[in-house]
Amino acid sequence: MNIHPDMTVGEMVAHHYRTAEVFKRHGIDFCCGGKKSLGKACSDKNIGWETLATELDQVLQAPEMPSQNPEVWEPDFLAEYIVQTHHRYLRENLPLLREFTAKISAVHGERHPELKLVEKQVELLSTDLMEHILKEENVLFPYIKAMCAAQREHRQSPAVPFGTVQNPIRMMEHEHEYAGALLENVRDLTAEFNPPEDACTTYRVAFAKLRELDEDLRWHVHLENNVLFPKAVLLEEMLNNQN
Repeated sequence: MNIHPDMTVGEMVAHHYRTAEVFKRHGIDFCCGGKKSLGKACSDKNIGWETLATELDQVLQAPEMPSQNPEVWEPDFLAEYIVQTHHRYLRENLPLLREFTAKISAVHGERHPELKLVEKQVELLSTDLMEHILKEENVLFPYIKAMCAAQREHRQSPAVPFGTVQNPIRMMEHEHEYAGALLENVRDLTAEFNPPEDACTTYRVAFAKLRELDEDLRWHVHLENNVLFPKAVLLEEMLNNQN
């Protein structure tokens, strides 16, 4: 694969998921910031182009397991995978995070006033994400699955009230950016999820869980923004063209 500065970060990770490790190492956002070109990412992070290109090329030379490459998955399978892994993760862990951050804010908030801000950001993030995944499961993902069924059965594209799949996709991408901004705030408030020396066990567990959420949500958003959504747009265009 010929790597060039005009390629986007999202394209690289979609092509080979292990390139995400390179971007993470350099602090380059590959989910919400996936539409940024490699050249612009280097410029923004003050990274030499040759350095980044060499590291990406080394990853691309390593053998890839096809079973772990979502780029080759069908859109309906990918949508269901997201529900069963990432949506389930959020449902199980967001209540815990709200509980932990509220507890450490109440106990340690006087010595560490930033914890009250962390608690509020987590509350906003939890509310936003729970509403977000319901929209995907009740509106967008069923339409993507219906389009896949129509393609396999050589039927017309299913009728929808929102005109085109690009409309709910734009809304989901906007909500991804909002969630990403909230997590960025938490990242800054917690010094990259590093607890202070006087942190108790719950304090440390809360920060570890926040780091875990950050990593899971980055991959979750990447799968949608850079893999599933482009596949859905292309599929809808194909179905419309055959009508």
